[in-house]
Amino acid sequence: MAAILYFGPQLSIFSYPLSILFAIIARILITGALHEDGLADFFDGFGGGGSNRERILTIMKDSHIGTYGVLSLILYLALLYLCLYSMTPLIAALTVLAADPYAKMLGAQLTQMMPYARTEETSKAHTIYRRMSIVSGLLLALQGLLPLGIYIWLNYQYQVFNSQLSWEWLLFIPCLTMYFLYRFVWHRLRGYTGDCCGAFFLLIELSFYLVVAVSQ
Repeated sequence: MAAILYFGPQLSIFSYPLSILFAIIARILITGALHEDGLADFFDGFGGGGSNRERILTIMKDSHIGTYGVLSLILYLALLYLCLYSMTPLIAALTVLAADPYAKMLGAQLTQMMPYARTEETSKAHTIYRRMSIVSGLLLALQGLLPLGIYIWLNYQYQVFNSQLSWEWLLFIPCLTMYFLYRFVWHRLRGYTGDCCGAFFLLIELSFYLVVAVSQ
């Protein structure tokens, strides 16, 4: 994504709006729309299932997409596009490189904070996440925080962003997003699913982009 966002306009391969679109398409192709599928199922389940835990799980497991899922994808992609469009190609590329691993680091905590909501046999992908070892947790923290630290350092050292971007909010808002999503899922399900993980990642990442976009 970062390469397309930066080099597309820089080398006059694509206009910046087209570069944003192709960057989003590239991620969808690389991941197989794994996270977007989780986002749609997440909103379908919690939107259509009300407060009934079993109904939420049943809807989330259904491969058909509903109204809530369609709307969630439209609004998410629109917000993602507009956030990236509000930045310059360089800022957008650097922001993607920092936001993606930071959001994945925060989103991964979901699997450590609550049990899996289904059994492995009833899982849609027949996979559940295991508890991290201390070494795995430290490596995840390194992968999430190192790019963010470089991102912050670049701005202080070279004033890349030409704005008063509040790093406190940049760190805090994604964490706050994670916390409220965690409380919401715990209240309804008392556990997580793979769809929850995908939705958490995209929504936490989007909150990061929103902070940067508002600061431009």
